[in-house]
Amino acid sequence: MYGGTFDPPHNGHLAIARAVTGILELDRFIFVPAFHAPHKKDKNPTSPFHRFAMLSQATENDPRFEVSTIELDDPDHPYTFQTLVKAREVFGDARLFFIMGGDSWNEINTWREWEQVLTAVNIIVVTRLGHDLALDHVSDIVRDRIVDVRGISPQSIGRAVDEHGEDSIFFTDAVQLDIAATDLRALIASGDSAWKDSVPDEVAKYIEKYQIYT
Repeated sequence: MYGGTFDPPHNGHLAIARAVTGILELDRFIFVPAFHAPHKKDKNPTSPFHRFAMLSQATENDPRFEVSTIELDDPDHPYTFQTLVKAREVFGDARLFFIMGGDSWNEINTWREWEQVLTAVNIIVVTRLGHDLALDHVSDIVRDRIVDVRGISPQSIGRAVDEHGEDSIFFTDAVQLDIAATDLRALIASGDSAWKDSVPDEVAKYIEKYQIYT
């Protein structure tokens, strides 16, 4: 499960999905767009309708990918720990992974019940170029569960994940596309067409059709 605002969904998001799905041989990869990230109350994301539509179009050609409305359908329960409780009820004994970017990891202690998030399922933290992963904001207990698989081959990553039990936290740099949705929104607003290279064609057409971010 990959949570985020996906505002807009871009090639970096899809690269992460493809890499993680391939390396871990996942049965399903589920994007979970947030209605409104509770720890970012000072920011106003694009409407959930548009973000869901863009993400659906971006993923429609890969049968391994799904887009869940679990958070969009229940905006009164927006916290990730609540989403993971629901996911555990739905998927039972399946081995679940929750994927987040390095920026989310670095501010994880601002999330509601963040320690519960880190123990509910396995965590995969995907770093971006030039972004360090902090450690001093989490407890020794959390740090002891971190498995750093940065800088090793995909095959070695897969073996490391198989060898470690539930509730592990994996740091990986398997995807090194440095794309940020914040930068894309700024480019679109400025009229610079360079942003089109960083999103799927379907998403670019949707953004232009509905004049999002302008």
